[in-house]
Amino acid sequence: MTTFIQLHLLTAYAPSNLNRDDLGRPKTAKMGNTDRLRISSQSLKRAWRTSDCFYQSLSDHIGTRSRRFARDWVYKPMIDNGISEKIAKESAIKIAGQFGKVKNEKSPKDPLTNLEIEQLVHISNYEQQAIKQLVDLLISEKREPTDNEVKLLRKENSSIDIALFGRMLADSPAFNIEAACQVSHALGVSTVTIEDDFFTAVDDLNNNDVDAGSAHLGERGFASALFYTYVCISRDLLLENLNGDEILVEKTLKALTESTTKVAPTGMQNSFASRAYTSYLLIEKGSQQPRSLAVAYFNPIRSQDLVNDAITRLEEQRDKFDKVYGQCADSRYVLNSETGEGTLSAALDFVAQK
Repeated sequence: MTTFIQLHLLTAYAPSNLNRDDLGRPKTAKMGNTDRLRISSQSLKRAWRTSDCFYQSLSDHIGTRSRRFARDWVYKPMIDNGISEKIAKESAIKIAGQFGKVKNEKSPKDPLTNLEIEQLVHISNYEQQAIKQLVDLLISEKREPTDNEVKLLRKENSSIDIALFGRMLADSPAFNIEAACQVSHALGVSTVTIEDDFFTAVDDLNNNDVDAGSAHLGERGFASALFYTYVCISRDLLLENLNGDEILVEKTLKALTESTTKVAPTGMQNSFASRAYTSYLLIEKGSQQPRSLAVAYFNPIRSQDLVNDAITRLEEQRDKFDKVYGQCADSRYVLNSETGEGTLSAALDFVAQK
């Protein structure tokens, strides 16, 4: 049976704008008939996979998501090494075409735009190395690649970000990777009201002799919330995606768990310094069907002690499910910064163990 690892996190952010909608305002969602602050799972996953927590221990196993890789990894090095414009362009287009549909704009502003593909694609570090080796060969022999040489997609994968969050190639479904990790949108446990910050900027060289006005006027939305985030990992699928490398699986689980507890999305960090560690982490392991505990917050919390009341609700909801469905996990570990229970080091050891 599949072994699932479930992470339940409560993380408090002071007023901030971590993840913006199309109008530049903090994202929200309706839950329990009230507005809640929201951080999309896409925003969370990118912040985690590009964080130091991943790169410090797994830098050799992280892929790249891009649609302009052919111009940077193929065209540019060939041009820099004296290859003709025609060969460099044709080589880039041939290699790019293996990973997606190449752009075909009639009058692009940037003449190299048509070396890009139309959609972002996640390229494993192994595939990136294969592209580099081929480009080095083409440079040494001053030629374009053959049809056989550009077959660079690989099913074998050692990139942890692809193993965790998956890859979909519409034109080459044989090389799709099913995600081993599912991430919820982070949702506030209480009702939210988005506020507006009207601000001005002053010209340091303006002595007000002629104009006493500001040099810039601006407005941005912000809000604060305690977020509940749920992460579900299939340990068996992660092991399969990483070619059975158990040591790499353990490192990946530790890096993911640490990043979920420490790493915030990058949105407007310079304006709000909205860095936060999670206040509460519940890790569950077992073969039981996984379940989120978000139902604990459908009735929004209205209290002066939001963090502790949210922890109480989460643990009560966990116990309610256990009572009616039976034990919903084989083993659990709790890190609670409010009570001082648990340590991050012990939590990482727990999550990595089989």
